[in-house]
Amino acid sequence: MQTLRTAVLGPLLMQDAVAKAQATLALSLDLPIDADALLAPPPGIPGRPAKPTLVHAKAIRKISLLTLEGRAALLHALAHIEFNAIDLALDIVWRFAGMPDPFYRDWLRIAQEEALHFTLLRDHMVSLGFDYGDFDAHNTLWDMAEKTQGDVLARVALVPRTLEARGLDASPAVRNKLISVGDHKAGAILTTILNDEIGHVAAGNHWYRWLCTQRQLDPITTYTDLVKQYDAPKLLPPFNLEARRLAGFDEEELRQLAQPSKLSAVTYG
Repeated sequence: MQTLRTAVLGPLLMQDAVAKAQATLALSLDLPIDADALLAPPPGIPGRPAKPTLVHAKAIRKISLLTLEGRAALLHALAHIEFNAIDLALDIVWRFAGMPDPFYRDWLRIAQEEALHFTLLRDHMVSLGFDYGDFDAHNTLWDMAEKTQGDVLARVALVPRTLEARGLDASPAVRNKLISVGDHKAGAILTTILNDEIGHVAAGNHWYRWLCTQRQLDPITTYTDLVKQYDAPKLLPPFNLEARRLAGFDEEELRQLAQPSKLSAVTYG
């Protein structure tokens, strides 16, 4: 019998981006889970299309938002983040055994919301005459997934509640830029994404603290240690403190963000 943890490997291995999103949305949250199964990694994780070409983040060409191409390039960058987020959520479901059943259902639900986000952004790009793959992209999100594949605690600390939490900080400014050049549809899409991402980061916070409790670890000091151990990228302001509170960051964590001396120890993508 197929389980939820084996079912996610189907879309995770798919190379076509649109098919991956559609297959993720078609997965059933009601499948049995088999949380204790230790699954051998199949080759080809994650499935990737031939385009976009992956380059270093600093090599991404900047194009003025006052041009149609510039708007499309920004939407492409956002769609690429959502495409990677589908893989990240699917990967955490099959890779890490021994977690409570709600953990796996949380991340499949998140994968499906990421698939919807990708679809909304890609459809809007197509309406502008462009498509996913038309611009270069970078691999920062998946790089951290590979670094943390040996420990679920590191994965939830440094992907959803770190790199994805950075999206909570960046989304309002990006949304406002798109609205300022007349793209109100993109603005509405980003509002939907921000609201959903608060829930995704909240899931990361919940399971991070659950794991710290299980391992009898202090969440604050453990996070600082993980940042250093895995060389997470440096966090810089501005911070969306309201969204971070809604996503479950406590006041001590937010106070640390406000202290410049802590920035070298607490980092985001």
